[in-house]
Amino acid sequence: MNRYIFNILLFFFTAVLLFSCRRAAYQIVYPSLNDGRYDSEFPYRNSSEELDRISKSVKKLYCLVEYDRFHFDETQMISKSKLQNINPRKAASQKGFFSESVHGTATIIKNNNNNIVVLTCAHIVDYPDTIYSWFLDENNDKTDILESVSIKKKQNNFIRELPRSGEMEIIFMDSDLDIAFLGNSFPDLSEFTNPVFSYPVGMAKDLEWGSFVYIMGYPAGYQMVTRGIVSNPKLNKKGEFIIDALFNQGISGGIVLAVRDGVPNFELVGIAKSVSAIYKNVIKPVHESHEEMYNPNVPYEGDLFVKVEKDLNYGVTFTISIETIRDAYLTNRNSFTSRGFNLDNFFSRGK
Repeated sequence: MNRYIFNILLFFFTAVLLFSCRRAAYQIVYPSLNDGRYDSEFPYRNSSEELDRISKSVKKLYCLVEYDRFHFDETQMISKSKLQNINPRKAASQKGFFSESVHGTATIIKNNNNNIVVLTCAHIVDYPDTIYSWFLDENNDKTDILESVSIKKKQNNFIRELPRSGEMEIIFMDSDLDIAFLGNSFPDLSEFTNPVFSYPVGMAKDLEWGSFVYIMGYPAGYQMVTRGIVSNPKLNKKGEFIIDALFNQGISGGIVLAVRDGVPNFELVGIAKSVSAIYKNVIKPVHESHEEMYNPNVPYEGDLFVKVEKDLNYGVTFTISIETIRDAYLTNRNSFTSRGFNLDNFFSRGK
């Protein structure tokens, strides 16, 4: 009997000791979560519910653009100024067309009174109205004589989940900053199925070496969330920073979220912009492999074109800070409000 009581007491004191040690460990580790700084450690609790809520505001943005292309003979001596006074369709020695189709990531930052606004990167939707190419001289220097001109015929920017084919107009775009705001008015738009990103707008300048961030977007067309560590957080005065997240095409415009004092305290600190890459010229046939199947045993005799391809240096991802995005809006606020897109509430959250 005494031995039985002794075993019970031993078990009790052991449990108390273990609980006390665990509690002491939490007191040592987790007070750092209350320091008002962005966390640099992996979240101590499950964040799936919050990330699921955020994911509903992050959409895949498509851009489809079509061009008519007109080729000229060098003997025609058509310059850019001369082109303004002629009809390229009639003057062209050859005619053709080409299209580009890309996708990226856009986040809903306004959904009110059927007006919706998304934030993304400009390079996803930035296509010129006219593209020129020139003949080269014997030294491979560009001359003033046009070889071809391509004129944009149509451009569609759209999010498939939205009504009326989800077509989005460019409200504001800054190619140098690589920022774009797209929007439109949609009848019977459900705020439940297309919620606004509802977490605070943070401060990228508060990030430090080793700050932990989440990145959410559509790499390779699939909605995914990944994580990264911040490097060089004071890259410039606007708070641009580099993260080591694995970047694939399609995540451009994906949101970068930092955590201040533990989950669920997410804050938007920027968007993913680009990845370090090496560019090279590659000879391509008229049609890509997904457009036409070629027999590898039969020599190709069709027209060849030069296409620029890039090899990604995975793990070096550049960003646009939320300060840069906020300043772009405030500087051009009248342009937004005159079209019925006031974003004051979004950018004031978290201040």
